[in-house]
Amino acid sequence: MKFVKAEWDAAMHGFDLDPSAYLAELPKMRDALPSGAWAYASDAEHYSMRSSRCVKDLELAHISVPTGNRGTLAIEFAANRWKHESGLRIRYSAVSRFSIEYHRSIDWMQADTVLLDEILPREDGCLHEIALTDATITIHCQEIEALWGGEE
Repeated sequence: MKFVKAEWDAAMHGFDLDPSAYLAELPKMRDALPSGAWAYASDAEHYSMRSSRCVKDLELAHISVPTGNRGTLAIEFAANRWKHESGLRIRYSAVSRFSIEYHRSIDWMQADTVLLDEILPREDGCLHEIALTDATITIHCQEIEALWGGEE
């Protein structure tokens, strides 16, 4: 990620997380981000670590990859029972790139959980990068729709 810090700290035996540089840059991206991506990234609770609508600690539950060019990529995150009231579903339209890169082996966790994420503008939409405890998800798309729990 360009601004958000989500790195393993061996000395600390945990993750060093800091979205402050991204939050300082985010207002400058207002006109460059698609409206749904902006709404999701700029939500006041998105990076508020104690909020039930903070992405931190959501558990990766399901990824639905379309087989054709017209489909919608969807990622579902289950609620962490200690923190969230509901899970989160993110739909991505006009996806031009999707990847998952596994980079460490953390065998003491039952599920890959979200550390933090970052959305940056691109010429054809936006780039969404999601740091998980054991992987990084990268998506280039035209637009993002994020739905918490029963929202539709």
